[in-house]
This record gives sequence, C-alpha cells and structure tokens, in this order.
Amino acid sequence: MDIDAVVLSNNRLSEDYNVIAIAAPEIATQSRPGQFVMVKCGLNSEPLLRRPFSIFEVLRNSNKTISGLSLLNKAVGVVTRTLFTLEPGQRLRCLGPLGQPFSVVSPPNEAWMVAGGVGLAPFLTLAEALQQRSTATTLFYGGRSSSDLYYLDRFEQLGVRLFLTTEDDSRGECGYVTAPLTRELEKTAAWQPVTLYACGPTRMMLTVARLAQEHRRVSEVSLEPVMGCGLGGCYSCVVPVRAKDGSTHLVRSCLNGPVFSGDDIAWNELT
Repeated sequence: MDIDAVVLSNNRLSEDYNVIAIAAPEIATQSRPGQFVMVKCGLNSEPLLRRPFSIFEVLRNSNKTISGLSLLNKAVGVVTRTLFTLEPGQRLRCLGPLGQPFSVVSPPNEAWMVAGGVGLAPFLTLAEALQQRSTATTLFYGGRSSSDLYYLDRFEQLGVRLFLTTEDDSRGECGYVTAPLTRELEKTAAWQPVTLYACGPTRMMLTVARLAQEHRRVSEVSLEPVMGCGLGGCYSCVVPVRAKDGSTHLVRSCLNGPVFSGDDIAWNELT
C-alpha cells in the first residue's frame, strides 16, 4: 500500500540518530518482523526515488489498536537528513510492507540477534514477536561508541539478554560485536538449537554466517543494498546467491529478501 502518512512524532536521539513515528496503520497491521517500507519525504520533494527503511516499531494506541509505525534513522544522506528534520503534522509517502520477513522461532530454539549500529532497526519487532512465543532471546549489539547504542531499556523490558560492544571502549566490551558472539557459541551445548539473526555491516554479517556454519547453527541475515523502487522493477538491489548445484545467480533483494539464509549468500562476490 502507498500511504500519504502524517508524522506523529520525531524523537531525536542524538545529533544524527532519530526515531520518526508515522500514521500508517494500514501498513503496520500487515507488517512482519524484517519487512521494510520505501519512503519519500514530502509529496513533491527531491530526490525522485524513495529510500528503504526497516520497520522499527509497530505503534499502538492506549487501547492497543495499531496506529502506525516508526523508523530508526541515521542522518547521512539527502533523504535521511530530511527525515531527521521532519516535525509532527508534516507528511511523507510510505510504500509497504515489502520484502521477505524473518522466521520467528519457538522454544526450545533460542534466538540470538546480532546488530551493528543502525542494523538494530529490524530487531525490535522481531524481539516482540519472539517474546509472544516465549522464546529465549539475546541481542549482541555493537557500535563505534556508546552514542551509537539505543533502545536498550526497551529490549530489557522484553526480557532480552544483552551483550554490548563499542570500538572506543565507551560502553560494554571493547571491540567488535562478533567477539562475545563467538564466546557464547563456544559455551553453548551443541544440542541446544540456536538461530542467529544479523543486520549491519556486510563483513559483520559474513562473520555471523560463517560462525553459524562452524557451529552448525541456522542463520538469517537482513541485507541493506541500495534500492530504487522496492518492487523489483529497477534491478538496483541484486545480490548473489548460491543455487543447489553450487552455481551463483543474482536475485532482487526487495523481492527475495531483504532477509536471506546466511548459507545462501555468495559472500565472496558480495564483499
């Protein structure tokens, strides 16, 4: 659905991160964890093409009725900088929900989410869906500094176990988020089923997928290629995947993804 959505609020978390809430209940009601929307700021503004954003939250009124959705944004380009400046009452175009969602595992399977920076975006809705199934959930969350880590209280409220890392040692463990992930995998019994979910820098997701293979775990990754349309028409978001015979071919992330099995990606051609 293509919605002319009203901005409900703009929560500026820092000088470049914000969460913008929009009234798009038609989209939010049908969305599933891991899906995304294509956004255009204003009705006649440049640039011409929309930009993809993971659905961060499904918003509800006091009576629990779905009222819209939110987007986690980092101001780095034309569209993202405009999103950072929007005020309540302004409008944007929102097309969605689009793409393939995450699978939501149930006990005894555990869910381990691995996020780097703004790669946190698809995991709050996933954590809520996992909580509804009483699935034990862990978040490995890393950033360059503590100013890149957000919404920790919300994940804790959902009962999510947290492992935090920062490259400048300003919060949590110093280093990359894959370090505590590696340790926890080595400590976990081989019989315990664990599904890994990853979103963030490509090399981080590659490492997660390889760790999953080494430890015989299932992994799903949410890729973030450039998208021009979100509907499969422009072929701007193709990614290489492996076929059963070992050959590779290109598929459109907006249709076949953005969530893929970590085993299916031809990482050597993507990185």
